[in-house]
Amino acid sequence: MAGRRPAGRAEVRPGRGRPEVSIMAEVLLLAGTRKGLFVGRRRDGGPWRFEGPHFHAQAVYAVAVDRRRTVPRLLVGGDSSHWGPSVFTSDDLGATWREPARPAVRFPEDTGASLERVWQLHPAGPEAPDVVYAGTEPAALFRSADRGESFELVRPLWEHPTRGDWMPGGGGEGLHTVLTHPADPAAVTVAVSTAGVFRTQDGGGSWAPSNRGVSAVFLPDPQPEWGQCVHKVARDAGDPDRLYLQNHWGVYRSDDAGGSWTDIGAGLPSDFGFAVAAHPRRPGTAYVFPLNADSDRVPAERRCRVFRTSDAGATWEPLTRGLPDGDHYGTVLRDALCTDDADPAGVYFGNRNGELYASRDEGDSWELLAEHLPDVLCVRAAVLPA
Repeated sequence: MAGRRPAGRAEVRPGRGRPEVSIMAEVLLLAGTRKGLFVGRRRDGGPWRFEGPHFHAQAVYAVAVDRRRTVPRLLVGGDSSHWGPSVFTSDDLGATWREPARPAVRFPEDTGASLERVWQLHPAGPEAPDVVYAGTEPAALFRSADRGESFELVRPLWEHPTRGDWMPGGGGEGLHTVLTHPADPAAVTVAVSTAGVFRTQDGGGSWAPSNRGVSAVFLPDPQPEWGQCVHKVARDAGDPDRLYLQNHWGVYRSDDAGGSWTDIGAGLPSDFGFAVAAHPRRPGTAYVFPLNADSDRVPAERRCRVFRTSDAGATWEPLTRGLPDGDHYGTVLRDALCTDDADPAGVYFGNRNGELYASRDEGDSWELLAEHLPDVLCVRAAVLPA
């Protein structure tokens, strides 16, 4: 890796495998932890093989796999207590890493702000093959036109008239979700803790809060226009205007791209949590990991369970086969639950116990891939071309 920070490697012992469900070229799994990045690969349905950590002693809160060009690009948001935050890229699946000589994400001097953390890295759609978005703390959106080499602040959101009322939550004030609309490159949805959901329809020139129906039980006005503590938002595979939202108390669905929200938390043991992910192809299918709250913040009823809906939140089912049976305390954070686009789809999550789990059959059964890792902060998976 060029630059000032070495990336080192160490072996992670994979867990026991299960019978293969589908055969595919290769699945890539990136697990960002509080002490570096671990990279897992599974070729042609064989066993998982891991390497890492890359970025020793750096907290990795954001990872992305950009497959819009022939050669995939990996993007990592590293957070060194010594060197500060930065964005790294790799075009050889992590064999080498590059860091620009000048920080890729930085606030202009006139803002009076400085970058604390990169919370999210999001490649846009194929209609904009060089565009990558970054969400940061302090809460801001940055846009790159060169595949993540450099970023510019999206000023209309930074200068939004509600910003003076945005207040940091327990985890800070971070812009942690970026969703680009697959049919409209000018439509972008973001989520901020603790400001809520904001949307643009004109490529970032103007932004509007989009939180109607989302409660903020911790505020004097429980139904504000903004100020909700949104933890994560995911887009449905079948309808790009259908979104799923995990809030600080509340699981919601929108059928109009965030214009309004309906509570779909009934049937869950708790509607508090951080993570939500959508199936890559099956309409109406999404996953959450409920937690106790507020002071406890461990798995709901102290059981390790992913819950899946197959009918857009009308009902939920617990997915537990292969997961621990006894009391469990592994909290799953907002970006530590994801799916790949295999067929059947893979589902993955990591927790603050340092455990990494995977399902090869869309959540019906699970296997332990790795344990005794540092806190798992984010997980991303992708199927690579043969």
